[in-house]
Amino acid sequence: MLTTGTSPHQGDTPREQRGFAFLTNHAKALLLIAQDPQIRIRDIARLLEITERATQNVVSDLDRAGYIDRERVGRRNNYSVSAHLPLGLPTQRDVDIRSFLAILPEAVA
Repeated sequence: MLTTGTSPHQGDTPREQRGFAFLTNHAKALLLIAQDPQIRIRDIARLLEITERATQNVVSDLDRAGYIDRERVGRRNNYSVSAHLPLGLPTQRDVDIRSFLAILPEAVA
């Protein structure tokens, strides 16, 4: 059954109008962190249009899986991406995060 309701963190935009998202929030967050290693959770949440709590969970998942490392500097986190890790594609196990990050306009990895 298809629902047409709105999500509380998405404003008044129905799901059908937001469109299809090819990348998961995890992939998008990884791209944002690779682009700006000092990005705040608040900024990731705003850019992904999800709650800060959901963003914290996504970033924690990335950290636990080893895709990112966090270093606390004062009140902020500095992130680094482990670009050598495999992306985990079902058909191409040898593709790494560096290949995924290559879609960014500027080289990051």
